[in-house]
Amino acid sequence: MPHSPIFDVVEADFPEKVIEASRRHPVLVDFWADWCPPCRALTPVLEKVIRGCHGEVLLAKVEVDENMRLAGHYKLRGFPTVILFSKGEEAGRFSGARSEQQVRAFLSGCLPAARDGNAGA
Repeated sequence: MPHSPIFDVVEADFPEKVIEASRRHPVLVDFWADWCPPCRALTPVLEKVIRGCHGEVLLAKVEVDENMRLAGHYKLRGFPTVILFSKGEEAGRFSGARSEQQVRAFLSGCLPAARDGNAGA
């Protein structure tokens, strides 16, 4: 597991840092672009929620302009797109900016452990 629950990922290390890591801890992947205002709005929300999860969920950040093949592989249509990986597979996704409450609801809907209120109250 990375030292920080929030880290950058590129195509070359995506299989290890996201897919393999998700077999141990769920990994939320933020596909973002610098030119995208909703992306810049969502980033601090995701970071706050993930810090509140106390290492139970990780956040991998993928800059799409530098990792277009990953964006294509996951058939991303707009940004930001956030995909949750658990047990090596996609467990859910959403696109667009969301509030802190909406991100928490998304996680609790996808992850059984988050439903008991321990994931970032």
